[in-house]
Amino acid sequence: MNKILENLLYAKTHEWVEFIDETTVRIGISDFAQQELGDLVFVNLPEVGDAVTAGIAFGDVESVKAVSDVISPVTGTVTEINEELLGRPELINEDAYENWFIKVEDIAEQSELMSPAEYGVYCEKEAHG
Repeated sequence: MNKILENLLYAKTHEWVEFIDETTVRIGISDFAQQELGDLVFVNLPEVGDAVTAGIAFGDVESVKAVSDVISPVTGTVTEINEELLGRPELINEDAYENWFIKVEDIAEQSELMSPAEYGVYCEKEAHG
């Protein structure tokens, strides 16, 4: 079962965005993404102060199956990283929404984001090809 939270927006590359205020967000990967990847064994995150650009990878996750880029849905500056994930990437498998990757401020632009309902339909199509 693919868990989708109602208070988030979603990118086609399976990242979620939580708006904290108009110019600040938290970003993570969706439950769908962590299920597709399988058991995560490594997370590579940017440094605080790094710039991220909408549509460009800011890090990656490594699972027993593959390495996948994590694409930024927004353009802005990294103000915080979830350092706990660096030592315990399996937390993402336990709860993909509780375990955010980065916090970004000064959002200049964002990718096209989907509502929870739109994302649910999108995941259905992805799952059933």
